[in-house]
Amino acid sequence: MPSQIQVQWMFRHLWQYLYSTLFRFWIKWILRQLTRKCELQRICDGSKQGAPRTHRIEYSLECSKSKVLRRAVSADVAEVDKLVMDIMEEKKIHVQKDPRFKLSLRVCLTQISGYKQLYLYVENLRKQPYDDSNQEHEEQLMELWSLLMPSEELKSRITKQWGDIGFQGDDPKTDFRGMGMLGLINLVYFSQHYTEESRQILSRSNHPKMGYSYAIVGINLTEMAYSLLKGGALKSHLYNLISGVPQLEHFHQFYCYLVYEFDKFWFQEEPESIMLFNQYREKFHNQVKGLLSDHDVVLTLKKTD
Repeated sequence: MPSQIQVQWMFRHLWQYLYSTLFRFWIKWILRQLTRKCELQRICDGSKQGAPRTHRIEYSLECSKSKVLRRAVSADVAEVDKLVMDIMEEKKIHVQKDPRFKLSLRVCLTQISGYKQLYLYVENLRKQPYDDSNQEHEEQLMELWSLLMPSEELKSRITKQWGDIGFQGDDPKTDFRGMGMLGLINLVYFSQHYTEESRQILSRSNHPKMGYSYAIVGINLTEMAYSLLKGGALKSHLYNLISGVPQLEHFHQFYCYLVYEFDKFWFQEEPESIMLFNQYREKFHNQVKGLLSDHDVVLTLKKTD
């Protein structure tokens, strides 16, 4: 016999199916007759700017039977202006009669295409392996050490000292296999822009009972940020954060939020052993996903004194 949760899931998906295949068409038709405006216009008029509006525009475009509208969901940022005009022509919307619509739609399409562009850029960094013959890669690794350990000189490139900032072995490059250069760039960014905080968290990570490997956990949180971006969970956060194209800087800032908040979470939970890391990581991950499910969400690093 199905559980209550399973029954609720079945009814929810049944309603979504009926709405999208039957009711939605007639509701749209009736509202069009009453308001003399298409669904896109009604959304722009009645939805708050940011994620609430952009999510609805995105859904409307995805569900449209028009190829012009559906194409807008997967378009590049450079195509936005042309697509706005194409959509207005397709829906017979005159700029003179609804001047705000053009501006609102342009913002939404820019955010939608910009999110995809950011993901592709982040994905390229993730796929780029750490190369110890690449001077730029080596310089970034050395900068990470200098930022976190300013009073201690690194004795050699391959050394057990790397364990002092939370790497697993004598050569950190092996720890970047999963997240590539993205993992290193995130660690360096946090140390550059929140130097005092990064050193404090490194110190806390050496706690005798509740300590954890700072660099390894940092790379693990890069994977978390990446998976949330890939799965679309960061849309509301980014749609509310910036009305234009999100940049790599915004992804880095979200990563910083994760590092700072995870450290607080870890010590609040008081885990018995580092061997339970995956269990607590999943709990933290679910908490973050819960926050991101709010269409009004903006997650920024809030430092405490």
